[in-house]
Amino acid sequence: METTSRVGADGAPDTGTAEGVSAARLTADGYLKASFPWYGLDEAFTGPRWLMQVGTAADGTVQHGATGHGDEPSVRSDAGEDRQRFAVVVTVASSPVRRSGDGTGVLDATTVSSAAWLAGSGLLAYTWPSQMDHTLRDDWLDQQTETAFELADDLDGPAWSALSLPVDGVPVDFHYRESEFGWVLAGSAHGGVHIGAYGRGMSAYGLAFSVVGDITSYV
Repeated sequence: METTSRVGADGAPDTGTAEGVSAARLTADGYLKASFPWYGLDEAFTGPRWLMQVGTAADGTVQHGATGHGDEPSVRSDAGEDRQRFAVVVTVASSPVRRSGDGTGVLDATTVSSAAWLAGSGLLAYTWPSQMDHTLRDDWLDQQTETAFELADDLDGPAWSALSLPVDGVPVDFHYRESEFGWVLAGSAHGGVHIGAYGRGMSAYGLAFSVVGDITSYV
């Protein structure tokens, strides 16, 4: 699965400028091209909402994207008190193994592990240990990303616990884990998509997910 980079350094469009407004609109356009429903937190969440950029296959087909809730995350270290409170919901289209758009290869199937991987790597993108020099962060991130991939590939392993949360009002079992960086969860919705989520400063235990009726409301 191919992914695109996020808009802006903080992972969300900067709508405070003309360029930011344009980027936000382009991001929303990408979401509107998807053939599957997008998920976010349900109406019980009344805070800010924002979009991250979609991920696409080689042929331009939208594969996944993420809706943000709360404070727009920025890269942080572990030093000092972290006041950021956010939850990001990742929606991944459920797809079987299939030929790539250009006919030169095969695209892997998307599974709950795909959602867990995207959520785990998404959380890591905004964290590094306070004692680490910035020049070493890439090596640290590579190591942690590989660990996140291995964990996502072993959802029945001891690192994960079970957590039931509502999806469109129906309880769904999720795989859930916590770390010093925040929490990550992943499961499957009823509409042919997988849901991943990650966050910090907001408890995962009280969350509920629902289909986003109007994705432009996140812009």
